[in-house]
Amino acid sequence: MRSWALITGGSVRLGREIGLAFARAGWNVACHYNHSETQAHALCAELRALGVDALAVQGELEDEASCQSIFETTVAITGTALQCVVNNASLFVPDVGTDFDEAQALAQIKVNLMAPMRFGKWMAALHADSAQAMHHAKPSVIHVLDQKVFNLNPDYFSYTLSKLALERAVSLQAQSLAPTLRVNAVAPGLMYLSGPQTQDNFNRAAQANLLRHPINPADVASSVVFLAGNASITGTTVRVDNGQHLVPLARDVMFVVEELFKS
Repeated sequence: MRSWALITGGSVRLGREIGLAFARAGWNVACHYNHSETQAHALCAELRALGVDALAVQGELEDEASCQSIFETTVAITGTALQCVVNNASLFVPDVGTDFDEAQALAQIKVNLMAPMRFGKWMAALHADSAQAMHHAKPSVIHVLDQKVFNLNPDYFSYTLSKLALERAVSLQAQSLAPTLRVNAVAPGLMYLSGPQTQDNFNRAAQANLLRHPINPADVASSVVFLAGNASITGTTVRVDNGQHLVPLARDVMFVVEELFKS
């Protein structure tokens, strides 16, 4: 029986790449989406063409009841074959500390932190009875972070707060949900146009890392699949960013890229 992976925000951008990587590795894929219905169903057709099963699951992530519906709809099809949840979806709103808005920050915390905690709890409950069974790899949750949590700057203030909490939760959740579940994360660098960024700015910013070339989203996706399949890794974050976290910047890279390349 094939294992299933549920990927939040799974229909576009990195989520899509992760789904394709799982399918190519022989996993069935549950693709969660909120608004991108057309893209989700198109991806599922593409995944089935690769020889695996696929499921599109709709729902928003701010509300616990909606998260539970997403999870239960998936489990109704997969049962305990659901072996991995990838918390890829993020809410990303520009702000700084001086214009901190509590409602906006809370919305990002609900999507970026609380939803991953919920899915972890429910995955642990789903697999509680089989915790001592011998599997090739224990089931897992994998969080998608941001290299920014290792290379702080004050831009995207509330988003960064939520991702900092999620980064700390990797170890804490791994301890809390062991031995039933493994918990890991990937921390990508800049891969796609972000917010108001222009294509020219992106082309320059994508090289602002130690290796001086753009990060391939497929490399991030293959790292997620590696973590899902490796039975001995838990509580670990893999930084897939061409060393971007080792290039300290006073502001978000999109705002300083011109000055950076002049120097």
